[in-house]
Amino acid sequence: MRALGEHDLPETIDVQGRAFRRTHSIKHDFWAATGFYESDDGRAERVVLKMSRTADFCGLPLAFLGAWLCRREMRFYKALGDLPNVPPLLGTVGATGFVHGFVHGTPLSKDRPIPDTFFDDLWALIRELHRRNIAYVDTNKPQNILHGDDGRPHLIDFQISYDLFDLGNTFLNRWLLRKLQHEDFYHLLKHKKSLRPDLMSAEELLQSERRSWIIRLHRAITMPYKRIRRRTFKRLRESGRLMPEGSK
Repeated sequence: MRALGEHDLPETIDVQGRAFRRTHSIKHDFWAATGFYESDDGRAERVVLKMSRTADFCGLPLAFLGAWLCRREMRFYKALGDLPNVPPLLGTVGATGFVHGFVHGTPLSKDRPIPDTFFDDLWALIRELHRRNIAYVDTNKPQNILHGDDGRPHLIDFQISYDLFDLGNTFLNRWLLRKLQHEDFYHLLKHKKSLRPDLMSAEELLQSERRSWIIRLHRAITMPYKRIRRRTFKRLRESGRLMPEGSK
């Protein structure tokens, strides 16, 4: 089930002529593996390597899909490379891997106080993505919204983000993009309600309870899948056929 099969991320990588050594892998699921790397030259600089799928699945070669996912996600990093809240793209590793800058911070959570201006800054960041005809799509996952040491929000992981590139600038595609952008703000309101309810306006509270048909459809499809997935991974782990990190 692991994206790289029996292999792990490379021990060392070259980034813009500098050597970096893997400190640890943080995720290895069906679609991709992600790891932290630190420079070997004493500067203690960190970078992040993400490698999309290279392993076959049920005899079906999927390296081509991994290469496409890599190119696609890199496109978003390039399009947003001038924003200080998105880590810079630094290079590639093989056909399915790319390296981006390391964000000093922690995933959004209740364990760390959220500044009063955090959600205003996050709202402005998402609005800028939308202005560039991009929907982030993954705002429902707090681990993708980093609370930087600078107190500001930072976005990572654009694997399922959406723009007008793949399907073209058509009426239907623009309509879908607008719907997905609307869901970005819906999930931001849910996070704000959970973490800083004292800052919620009456209108925001009302909007946070309005689930669109996209949200309802997504939950109807994904909830049964998630239950089956958890049970399957539990059985595979108990049988020793799945490493713990492969279940993430």
